[in-house]
Amino acid sequence: MDHATESTEDLKEKFWKHLAASPFVMLELDSDRDGAAPMTAQLDKDARHAIWFFTSRSGGYARMGPATANFSAKGHDMFARFDGNLVEETSRERLDKQWSQMIEAWFPGGKDDPDLLMMRMELGNAKIWDSELGLIGTAKMFLGMDVRKETAGNVVETAL
Repeated sequence: MDHATESTEDLKEKFWKHLAASPFVMLELDSDRDGAAPMTAQLDKDARHAIWFFTSRSGGYARMGPATANFSAKGHDMFARFDGNLVEETSRERLDKQWSQMIEAWFPGGKDDPDLLMMRMELGNAKIWDSELGLIGTAKMFLGMDVRKETAGNVVETAL
């Protein structure tokens, strides 16, 4: 597909696929810009309005509130910055659905660990950069040729 013809919906769909393949983001509370840390996004393909995170009630994210996440795909062929609002997820059904052994490694007390906090990021706006140039664009770049045409239309600002 020619990047110049990709729609906002196409780029959003690519974003979700890249995030599912590598669900790691740098998450920061807007009120604590120095508190950014890598977090694993818990996704639900049927719930594109939210992302879930597991954290500690004794940690900085427990304050919750407005937050921003930065994402870089494997291979660096997509980047995104998105915002939202972190709130406590109280649904036991959601906790059960998102729980895994990898999460349990951080919370040895299991799903009932008193320090466990599951947060839901209610998504707001995003800026998505698709930096995949394709074979010809990449070759042109390595030859020092102008690739601006190949990158036209590769950035969108949209609501998630």
